[in-house]
Amino acid sequence: LKDASGNTGKLLSIANTLQDRIKIFSASAHVPIFVFMIGGVGWMAGPACLIPEQCVKLYRLAHEKKWEEALGLQKTLWALNVAFQNYSLASCVKAGLEMQGFPVGSPLPPQRQLDEEGKRVVSQILTNIGVL
Repeated sequence: LKDASGNTGKLLSIANTLQDRIKIFSASAHVPIFVFMIGGVGWMAGPACLIPEQCVKLYRLAHEKKWEEALGLQKTLWALNVAFQNYSLASCVKAGLEMQGFPVGSPLPPQRQLDEEGKRVVSQILTNIGVL
């Protein structure tokens, strides 16, 4: 089950009810580390488009059950998920890739390019994470 509702409590209820009969994947609307902690097996990671190494590291830490280290990394990365929610995933990804030197062009209509404030926010997040 891939869930993008952002309601992690709902996922826990589903996991408790169905137990081993279903596998749960986190979407970018969830805090991935929390989904891993309740038995999630994967992550449809929108942030991986911009910060792939950090996302792989988060997955590995969760897989190894190194929860404290994983939570620290999750806290650092979460700002990008918040930007996706505030501005739109496609616009943030396109702008972030351009900032990293990948000429990917504009989002397809009806989506819009990230405005200047959004670009500033994404740039600051990527700088804080260490990819700019």
